[in-house]
Amino acid sequence: MLLCLVMAFSGCEKDDICVDEVTPQLVVEFYDISNPTVLKNVVNLKVTADGMTDALNTFNGVSKIRLPLKTNEDITRYRLLLNSNSSTAFNEDILEFNYTRENVYVSRACGFKTVFELNNTNGIFLSDIATPDGLWIQDTNLQTNSIVTENEVHLKIYF
Repeated sequence: MLLCLVMAFSGCEKDDICVDEVTPQLVVEFYDISNPTVLKNVVNLKVTADGMTDALNTFNGVSKIRLPLKTNEDITRYRLLLNSNSSTAFNEDILEFNYTRENVYVSRACGFKTVFELNNTNGIFLSDIATPDGLWIQDTNLQTNSIVTENEVHLKIYF
């Protein structure tokens, strides 16, 4: 009996809980364009994956968000609608992320996670919707091309 218990527990790994070893999301932080060192909260920012009708999320009063990248394609496109609850003052921009993917083995218990490398030349593409109303995103600053962890900011957006 004791031998069975020892053998049952010897197959476990000490990292069976995979909290920090999951596919990372892209971390975006927002800044004030008139004072680029000051964080700025978004107001009713509705984020929708391109081609979808339901919003991924609506962010309000935060300066940092996380966006998942597609693990089965090399492009993820989001529609970012600022002031989404207003019928007249809303503004929608499109952010496209171009990257390569690599599946990395984590452990037997956790399996694989996908890490992303944004392309050097066209990793981020910013555009307006079909009916241009001017970009609300006035500038972007890519902090790192490698999306391996969520412990750092990957992209700064200035508005």
